[in-house]
Amino acid sequence: MSNVPFIPDSAPFTPEQRAWLNGFLAGIFSAAQPTTVADTPPSLKIAVLYASQSGTAEGLARKVAKDLKSKGHIASLASLEDYTPAALAEEHYAILIASTYGDGEAPDAVQPFYEKLCVEHFPRYQDLSYSVLALGDTHYEHFCKFGIDLDNKLAALGAVRLFDRVDCDVDLDDAFARWKQGLYSRLNSIVAARPARSISSSSNTNSSPKSGPTPPSGDNGGPAYTRDNPFFAPLVDKHPLTREVSSKLTMHMAFSIANSNLRYEAGDACGVVPQNDQHLVEDIITTLNFSPQAPVQLPKSGTTTLLDALTHHLQITRLTRKIVEAYATIGNCQPLAGLLVPEQQAHLETYTSGRGLIDLLHSYPGVLHNPADLVAMLPKLTPRLYSISSSPCAHAGEVHTTVAVVRYRSHNRERSGVCSTLLADRTTTGDCRPIYIQPNKKFRLPAAGDAPVIMIGPGTGIAPFRAFLHERRALAATGKNWLFFGERSAASDFLYREELESMLADGHLTRLDTAFSRDQERKIYVQDRMLEQAAQLWSWIQEGASLYVCGDASRMAKDVDAVLHTIAEKQGGMDYEAAQDYMQTLKDEHRYHRDVY
Repeated sequence: MSNVPFIPDSAPFTPEQRAWLNGFLAGIFSAAQPTTVADTPPSLKIAVLYASQSGTAEGLARKVAKDLKSKGHIASLASLEDYTPAALAEEHYAILIASTYGDGEAPDAVQPFYEKLCVEHFPRYQDLSYSVLALGDTHYEHFCKFGIDLDNKLAALGAVRLFDRVDCDVDLDDAFARWKQGLYSRLNSIVAARPARSISSSSNTNSSPKSGPTPPSGDNGGPAYTRDNPFFAPLVDKHPLTREVSSKLTMHMAFSIANSNLRYEAGDACGVVPQNDQHLVEDIITTLNFSPQAPVQLPKSGTTTLLDALTHHLQITRLTRKIVEAYATIGNCQPLAGLLVPEQQAHLETYTSGRGLIDLLHSYPGVLHNPADLVAMLPKLTPRLYSISSSPCAHAGEVHTTVAVVRYRSHNRERSGVCSTLLADRTTTGDCRPIYIQPNKKFRLPAAGDAPVIMIGPGTGIAPFRAFLHERRALAATGKNWLFFGERSAASDFLYREELESMLADGHLTRLDTAFSRDQERKIYVQDRMLEQAAQLWSWIQEGASLYVCGDASRMAKDVDAVLHTIAEKQGGMDYEAAQDYMQTLKDEHRYHRDVY
């Protein structure tokens, strides 16, 4: 038997890297040795497919594929972006994890797949068994819509559900675990019904090598910081970007990540783990006449006090259908129960809009008598994501965010954004806040430094484009840069004005077109400026420019997309269908990117 190769101590690696590489080589070597396996359980060939915009669906799909392989199945992993309906029709088992993006749509890159799937004459899927995990956010009107539509479409085409679809909110851990448990149980039942197979073999040249030990989680063997294990970063800079006369407040926040393992790229997002306003928490506890120190049980966190649970762990500022349903059931509240029937959905949405838990307690008092009932009905408090407005090359050791502070009045009560007011009102320089990085692989600068870029980002949508501009300068990129920015008023809401005007003056920012909606009688938006510059914008696109859009999904992003199609029609001499195809080609070539919310 030959010796197992190894990495010598003199090799230029850290001890952790050397240990991992030696384990990896040992795994390859052991996989090449002759083995005899008798009566092995049968395996299933399963396609694990994902539709992801920010990376969450992809991450879950990787976990599922790894689980399936550990159970002896043959699992392949792919994005629906790289898949065709015809390829799906050839599968016998498929698991689909689908995010809903924008206004109830498929992620940008997956839209061509779904459009082809919806063609009426497409072949049926009688031989396909599948299950869908749908990802969404209940704060949006079309919760999990793409996952729901995909599930229903496959069923309509004759495919058979392995396990019923589960719809996940942002806090998806419990729903994901429940879906996996049911799905894996179903797969086990299918396997159990098949006869075992006997294999007598020497080395199998077609099999994959065994995996080595898990590599270190982070650089230099340090911990990997995630949503569940965030890094407590000190705030090192905080200042308003809007003037005092503005009707709203937008803040620039800079966190230090020096001497940490946290890494990011321009285009990524920063997740901030928030906590609720202490005054609101105390108001709720007082209204219920509960003790702040009453012990309660939280999933995964164990026993804590009611005060801690409402401050750090549970969502209390918005009402959901599940909260209303639980409250109505406990208190036998017939008016609330009447809102839960399907035909009253519009009235339920009207009632929950702009209301939180405190409103429910005041409108229907005397329902809750046990802190455990309160904790059980509330969803988990989830992190908030902010587009990163800094460049790792230009702002080494720091993460910058651009935060619009949310304040409004609704139902005779002042309301505020959970995380934005935490940062604006209750965080001072030097305070540490738990953060992590949410990669956004679909929103990256072109690899070629000489490629032109067109950036469209009104309001806080400017955040990633500030990062892009600083990144391109730090990398000495020679490509032209064009920014469309919009806000309410130039005098009070021109975010990063000095920086942008300086970049414009020295030529790094080739063009800057602004749209301040309230500085004239007729409101003007970024899409209006785009139409005014249609010929020049089309010229840049023909030169190979990449398009980037960041901001509101429900209106701005749709209007910008419509304008881009119009420009393709008029400037490119195309009809409607040709313009549609052209814009899709830009997406396929990774030249049209959207980060909308």
